[in-house]
Amino acid sequence: MEQTALELAAELVDKLRQTPPESRLIVGLAGSPAAGKSSFCHRLLRNINGIIETASAPPIQSDTAILVGLDGWHLTRAELSLFPDAKLAHERRGIHWTFDGKGYVEFVKALRLPLSSPASPSEIKAITAPAFSHALKDPTPDAISVYPHHRLVLIEGLYTFLSIEPWSEASALLDERWFLHVDDAEACRRLVKRHVETGICANEEEARLRAEGNDIPNGRFVSEHMLKPTKFIESIDDSEIAHELDS
Repeated sequence: MEQTALELAAELVDKLRQTPPESRLIVGLAGSPAAGKSSFCHRLLRNINGIIETASAPPIQSDTAILVGLDGWHLTRAELSLFPDAKLAHERRGIHWTFDGKGYVEFVKALRLPLSSPASPSEIKAITAPAFSHALKDPTPDAISVYPHHRLVLIEGLYTFLSIEPWSEASALLDERWFLHVDDAEACRRLVKRHVETGICANEEEARLRAEGNDIPNGRFVSEHMLKPTKFIESIDDSEIAHELDS
């Protein structure tokens, strides 16, 4: 996947050069669980920064790209406990209705506002986003700050460009919608391995039940309810994807 990430990073840097200075380039990357979204986006970000640092002209500020994970918009466990069927909500955590879709929409809408050059550093305002803490098993509010100089924003997660409300409003605002594809059999194999290794499940049988009962259906839902991607990327297994801990 490294060569693919390098080529696509170069493509994004070219697109950024063609983007008006008062605007951001916003890229959503979705895919089924275990497609390797997080590790691929980290590679993209690393390669983007490398290309920008070594490019001669036209100049782009080195700290231009930033990665935001959709997992930060998970509803907290306390919020799930308030659902009419709290047991089901906790069991299905990770499906789209266990996320703060409206909060995600407001974040993307804020990213789309025209950028302005502040007169002084004290006037610089950041757009904040939550991040997911695996230690707390809950989101951490305002953990990520997107500043005006962050003109290339990568957003990765299952539901970055769903075609259903309220998600569809944010989906339509993305400049690029990239879908990382992996077939169900390979996704299940990766998920079973991951769930056992990370202690989410006690054994392979339990892990397979979780993968087939929750993760794989969520991935199929995404495929059936997303705005048309601008690019399909085939997920190829490698060491980084094999050890990726998020979905």
